[in-house]
Amino acid sequence: MKSVTFEDSLFEECYFEDITSSNTFFKNCTFISTVFYNTDLFEYKFINSRVLNSTFLHNKEGCQLDFSDDNNAYMIYFVSFLGTLAVLPGNIVSALLMDKIGRLRMLGG
Repeated sequence: MKSVTFEDSLFEECYFEDITSSNTFFKNCTFISTVFYNTDLFEYKFINSRVLNSTFLHNKEGCQLDFSDDNNAYMIYFVSFLGTLAVLPGNIVSALLMDKIGRLRMLGG
């Protein structure tokens, strides 16, 4: 779930499993007999919400990827570009070697 805001909603006997949310919040919601299994829905995402007889099992821990900022998408492409640029010298050297000694000898070596 990305950038979803639930307001004044009732969740009764629901089962949330393997949920990864980015910039998702529950405002003034009520959860009754709901199970949260392997989710990253933590307390700060429930704003003025009531959780009654609900269970949180195996919450995701650690740093979860969060693409809520536009700058993160830029950084992903920039790092990918730098990785491609880093292998360019090796590609040039291998192309020159292949031209010099031949494909079969290079493959055999």
